[in-house]
Amino acid sequence: MIECIKNYWEGSVANKIERSIAELYSDDPECADAAVFGRKTNVDRRGFLSGAGLAAMGAAVGGAIPFAQNMPGGLIPAALAQGQPATPAAGPAAKPEPKTVYLSFPGKNDKLVVIGEKPLVAETPEFLLDDDTTPISKFYIRNNGQIPDTAKEPDKWKISIDGEVNKPLELTLGEIKAKFKSQTRRMVLECGGNGRSFFTPPASGNQWTNGGAGCAEWTGVRLGEVLKLAGVKPSGIYTAHYGSDLHLSGDASKPTLSRGVRMPKAMDPDSMIVWAMNGEPLPNIHGGPVRLIYPGWAGSASHKWVTKITVRDKEHDGPGMTGTSYRLTIKPMVPGDKADPKNFKILESMPVRSIITSPAHGTKIAAGTRELKLRGAAWAGDLAVNKVDISVDFGSTWTQTQLSKPKNRFDWQRFTASVKVPADGYYEIWTRATDSRGSMQPHVAPFWNPSGYGGNPMHRVAVLIG
Repeated sequence: MIECIKNYWEGSVANKIERSIAELYSDDPECADAAVFGRKTNVDRRGFLSGAGLAAMGAAVGGAIPFAQNMPGGLIPAALAQGQPATPAAGPAAKPEPKTVYLSFPGKNDKLVVIGEKPLVAETPEFLLDDDTTPISKFYIRNNGQIPDTAKEPDKWKISIDGEVNKPLELTLGEIKAKFKSQTRRMVLECGGNGRSFFTPPASGNQWTNGGAGCAEWTGVRLGEVLKLAGVKPSGIYTAHYGSDLHLSGDASKPTLSRGVRMPKAMDPDSMIVWAMNGEPLPNIHGGPVRLIYPGWAGSASHKWVTKITVRDKEHDGPGMTGTSYRLTIKPMVPGDKADPKNFKILESMPVRSIITSPAHGTKIAAGTRELKLRGAAWAGDLAVNKVDISVDFGSTWTQTQLSKPKNRFDWQRFTASVKVPADGYYEIWTRATDSRGSMQPHVAPFWNPSGYGGNPMHRVAVLIG
C-alpha cells in the first residue's frame, strides 16, 4: 500500500498529472483511501475506519460518521464526490473541480448551473425541483443550435406535415388551436443525457447530474389528431422533426438536430403539439411559440420551434439518430472501449430515477436533531414508479417512503419520509426508486456507453447535524 501511494504521487509529479478524487477512487479504491485519508497499511476498510483513518475521514466530511461501519469499500463520501476537490494527506495538489458557473438569463433562477455555453445548456440543482409543478424560472435549458428569433404573432407560426401521408398539410398555430381540442397535462420532460456525469470513465457530452429534468403543465393538442387529419399511410412508421433553430456553424442547409419517434409513440394521446407552459405562452427559450412533447422519452425528440413533421417509411436517420447519438448498448461493453455501431439501439423510454429535493445536499442541521424529514420526486419514462426507498446508513437498512399518486400519466410522483438518526454527525441520505416492471436504480451508473445515456444511479445527499 505504501508503494501504491509512492507510485501515485511520484508518477503525478513526473508526468504533471493532476487527478480528481473521483479519478483516483475509480482506479484503485484502497490506494485512494490511503492517499486521501492517510491509511498506510493494507487492511480492509472496516479496519481502516476504526482508527486514525476514521478520524481523517470525519475531518474531511466535517463531523463524526455514526454509520461508518456500514460504508462500502471504495465509497467516495458524497460530501467529497459532489463538487468538492480531494484533500490528499501528502503530495501534489489534486485537480480541483471546475468552477461552477451560474446562469444569468432573463426570467431564470440564478442558481441554475451552466454546463454548456455554445449551445446554451443549464441544469437545475435537485433542491430547486421541490415544487409539484416546476416553475418556468427553474426549468432546465437544453439547446443544440442557435436560439432563433421567433414570430411576434405566434398564431401565424406554420407547421407542415408531409411524407407518407394522404393529404400533406400546412397549418398555422392559430388554425391548430381552432381545429383541435386542447388539453393540459403535467408531464416530465427529461434530457436524454441526464445523469451522464455519473459514468466512469467519463462519457462525452454535457455533464448532467440529475438536473436535466422538470415537470411542467403543458397545454396543446394531441399530435395524433393532427396526423390523422393528414392521413398517415400504412407505410408511415416513423416521424422526422425539423425546427427553426440555426446550426451552430451558421450553415442554414444543416439541420441542427432532427430526431423522430416510432408511429405508436407519435399517436399516443399524451404526445402533443404545445404552445403553453404552466398556463403561460411557451417561452422562446423552451421552444416557443410551439414545440413537440413526447413525455417519458429523451427530450431531444420533443423538438423546439417545430416547423415540419415528416412521416417516413423507415427509421429516421437525421442528425441525432445515428452512430452512438441517443443510443444505448444492446450488450454491455467494456467501459472506455471502442464502440461497435451494431451493438446500439435507439434511446426511447427513460430509466427510473428518484431525487431528494429536501434537504439540499450540504445542508447543516441544528445539533440535537434526531429526525430527518425528507421530500423528493421520482419518475420512470413510459412506466410508473412502484416505490421509493430511503437509507441513512449507507444502504444497510431501507425505509419505504410515502409515494403520492400522479396527477395524470407521465407526471412525476412526489414522495415524503421521516427517518430517525442516533446522534449528531455526518449522514448520507440515499434514495432508490423501483418502476412498475421491477427495475430498481443501481448503486452506480449502469451499462457504460460512449455518449453517456441511461445514467440513473441512486441519488446521494450529504447533511451534517450539529
